Amino acid sequence: MTAVSLGVPGMPVRPVASRRESRLIQVGPVAVGGGAPVSVQSMTTTRTSDIGATLQQIAELTASGCQIVRVACPTQDDADALATIARKSQIPVIADIHFQPKYVFAAIEAGCAAVRVNPGNIKQFDDKVKEIAAAAKEHGTPIRIGVNAGSLDRRLLQKYGRATPEALVESALWEASLFEEHGFRDIKISVKHNDPVVMIEAYRQLAAQSDYPLHLGVTEAGPAFQGTIKSAVAFGALLSQGIGDTIRVSLSAPPAEEVKVGIQILESLNLRQRRLEIVSCPSCGRAQVDVYKLAEEVTAGLTGMEVPLRVAVMGCVVNGPGEAREADLGVASGNGKGQIFVKGEVIKTVPESKIVETLIEEAMKIAEQMEQDGVAAGEPAVTVS
Repeated sequence: MTAVSLGVPGMPVRPVASRRESRLIQVGPVAVGGGAPVSVQSMTTTRTSDIGATLQQIAELTASGCQIVRVACPTQDDADALATIARKSQIPVIADIHFQPKYVFAAIEAGCAAVRVNPGNIKQFDDKVKEIAAAAKEHGTPIRIGVNAGSLDRRLLQKYGRATPEALVESALWEASLFEEHGFRDIKISVKHNDPVVMIEAYRQLAAQSDYPLHLGVTEAGPAFQGTIKSAVAFGALLSQGIGDTIRVSLSAPPAEEVKVGIQILESLNLRQRRLEIVSCPSCGRAQVDVYKLAEEVTAGLTGMEVPLRVAVMGCVVNGPGEAREADLGVASGNGKGQIFVKGEVIKTVPESKIVETLIEEAMKIAEQMEQDGVAAGEPAVTVS
C-alpha cells in the first residue's frame, strides 16, 4: 500500500473574536482575564463538611477537565473543612458564601484560591467590605462578586421592579466600587439570570462599563438538554464578541456533565484546542448505510483520544466524499462499502462491516504520528468549515 503523507496543512484556525481587554487576576495557578484562555468551572454537589466525598468529586471533576471548582459553605462545619479541601485539591477551590459574612473570613484564612460572595443575600454586607478587602488583600485572595437574579438586593428590585440587566449591572458595579474604595482590585464579576436574553444583555452592559474579568453563567439553566442549549446560546453570543473570561454551565445533572458541555462550547468556538471531533450526517433517504450506528460505534471506539482529530462519518455520495476529504480521517459510505480517506486521499475501500474497525485503526495511526510530531501540544490541526 502506498504511504500517505500526514503533513497536509489544514486551514489556519482563527479565534472567533478578539478578546475584550480585562484585568488579570490569579485564581490559584489559573490566570483569569488579561487575555488568558477562558477557563471552565463547576461546583461540587456534596456536603462540603464531608471532606472525603468532596475531594472525591473534585478529583472526578479534575479528570473531566475542570480547571476551577466551587464548594458551598452554608455552615460552620463546611467552613471548618475548607482548609483541608483547599490544601488537597488538585485544582483551585473557590468558597461560595451566602448569608453569613463570617464564612468569607473563614474561607480566606483557610487558603481558598478565591471567594465568591453574593451581596444580595448577605445582611449588612456593605458594612463588612472594608474588613473583607483587608483580609483578602493580606492573603492575596481574589473576590468574585456574584449577582444573581433570584437574590438581587431588595433596594434594586424596588427601583427597577424586577431583575433587569440594568439592575444586575448596577448591583455588581456598586459592590465592586466599595472594594475599590479600600484599594482592593482583585475582583471578578458575574451577573447571572435564568433567561439567556436578559443574561446576555447584562454582560454586554457590564463589559462596556468596566474592565473586570467576567465569569459567565446562565443560572438555574435547567435539566441537561435544556440547560445545555441555553448555556450554549448565551455563551456563544458573548464569547463570539470577546466577552467572558471563565464559564460555568449550570445543569441539573452531575457536575462532570457541566464540564463536558463547557469544554465542548469552547472547542466549538476555537477558544480551546479541539480534541476528537466526529463529523457525521443526520442521515436521510439517500443513506445506504446505518449512519447512526456507525457514528456511535466510532465515537465509542475513540473516546478518550486527546489529539485534535477530526473524523467524518458520512452515509451517502452527495456530501460524503467532500466532508471525508476535508477531515483528518473519514469515510464516504454507500452500496454496502466505504471509501476511507486520510488527509484528503482515498487509501482503501472496505465492506460496511469493516468500516468502524478500519476507522479506529487508522485514527490510532494518525494520533500516534500527531503525538510524535508534537501536534497535540500545539494549535489544533483541524479544518474549519
